Amino acid sequence: MNSRIKILIADDSHIKYVPTILKAIKDAAKVRGTGIAKRTAEYLELKMRERKAIIALDEDDFAGFCYIESWGNKQYVANSGLVVAEPYRRQGLARRIKEESFKLSRMRFPDAKLFGLTSGAAVMKINTDLGYIPVSYAELTDDDAFWRGCQGCVNYDILERTNRKYCICTAMLYDPALHRH
Repeated sequence: MNSRIKILIADDSHIKYVPTILKAIKDAAKVRGTGIAKRTAEYLELKMRERKAIIALDEDDFAGFCYIESWGNKQYVANSGLVVAEPYRRQGLARRIKEESFKLSRMRFPDAKLFGLTSGAAVMKINTDLGYIPVSYAELTDDDAFWRGCQGCVNYDILERTNRKYCICTAMLYDPALHRH
């Protein structure tokens, strides 16, 4: 693992990386051949300004990214947009970014259920290690704004045809009530 890589809560100073992040997301979607919901530059900039994003940097080079968003009156929080730049893949960086995103989510929204949609086996493993469990789509937020975010995915027609009950992605949920001792 590259120890020079710093994992940070993104802020205004990181907005310069947004075009690189968007390209990395687009390229990752092509390589995987699966859907990744498209986001605008303005949306990612907002996540950084709100300090609801994690960025990984190797000196001044972009290495990875993820952001959080709350839904359903802050009862649900999604960790989304996880991407690792090609030269930094297969080094455990996705796990480090996801762990920091998880911590940020728990700090900002301690009582919220955390969820994610993924078609990637590596992310499913990371989520499982963090305490997420696979769930039906019915257990996720019913916030229409969240589901509109899926419209940029190539598999959106499946989600639409099934009335948001099924899609290619696996829904995973972390319920803090199940982890209180």
